[in-house]
Amino acid sequence: MKIKNLLLALSFAATIASCGKKSDPQPTTQPPIVDPIITPTPPTRTPWVAGTFKIVAYMPSYKDPATVDDSKYKMITHLLYAFINPNASGDGSLNTVLQPARFTAVIAKAKAFSVKTGISVSGDKNIFATIAASPAARTKFTAQVLAFVKTNNLDGADIDWEYPTAADASADNFVLLMQELSTALHAEGKFLSAAVTPGVYAGNIKNGIKPEAFQYIDFLNLMQYDGPNYDTTEPLNHASMKLTQKSLDVFLVEKGLPKEKCILGIPLYGENAAGGSIAYRDIESSGANVYLNLAKVNGTDYGYNGIQLIWQKAQLAKEKCNGIMFWEFSFDSNSSKSLIKAANDQLGRPYN
Repeated sequence: MKIKNLLLALSFAATIASCGKKSDPQPTTQPPIVDPIITPTPPTRTPWVAGTFKIVAYMPSYKDPATVDDSKYKMITHLLYAFINPNASGDGSLNTVLQPARFTAVIAKAKAFSVKTGISVSGDKNIFATIAASPAARTKFTAQVLAFVKTNNLDGADIDWEYPTAADASADNFVLLMQELSTALHAEGKFLSAAVTPGVYAGNIKNGIKPEAFQYIDFLNLMQYDGPNYDTTEPLNHASMKLTQKSLDVFLVEKGLPKEKCILGIPLYGENAAGGSIAYRDIESSGANVYLNLAKVNGTDYGYNGIQLIWQKAQLAKEKCNGIMFWEFSFDSNSSKSLIKAANDQLGRPYN
């Protein structure tokens, strides 16, 4: 009986002692438990059929071409160098291409991987409006664009006029400019594309792209981004699926853009509440879960298109459009979680 009481006493003392150690945990050699990132299931992947489907990437002059791995060129079909600018006089002449050494390097690299190449012409909307309003300036502009394309052995040209508007004659003059460029470029076997508003907001900008222009342009790159708060359920996602679906509805249904000319634009960057941007490669390197559309980097929240949304958009483009476009090439990472790679995977397109 005494032994039993002694054992009970020792047990009680041990229990009290163990309770006192809860606030003083002992060292452990076991690693901490971390919740794994669960990879979402991509949409159903239908077989890839080789054809005219385009994967377009803009490469800006202010980025070092060395930031893009050679393997990435296998994941695109068209590279548009950005930019060359029209002269501020509005007479239709062009300035020298921005960063000519980078232009030469990027175009050479693209050609080495059998990627079609083009020059994107961009500038102040008022300069474009002045050029488009003048028959003489339109003719000079067209001649200089064609000369640049031929001199540099490019496959075509892209017009990035942001934006013609129905508030004045620029909407009609945009059609005239596209007509003249089309006649000249197509006569030499060159393509003509244009970067245009997503058209999700009613008004003069949406109406500035008239269906009459579609017959002259080989493909339209719909800039389906820079729309924060468009989807109130994802206020920081400046390129939500809701915005993309509305943009396609506007162009394919309301405006009657032929499917084969419709290119779905995708951003490779995120935006914060103040409008600041960050490259996807920096979001990935921060350790964020890149399957999501929201990341906190250095204490700031950014909305972007994560891998799961890229899969969904690539599948949507495969079903409803004839291509996808990325702004911009160097914003993507070169890792296995590259967004351009994710799109190719969803399309079922080989790139090795």
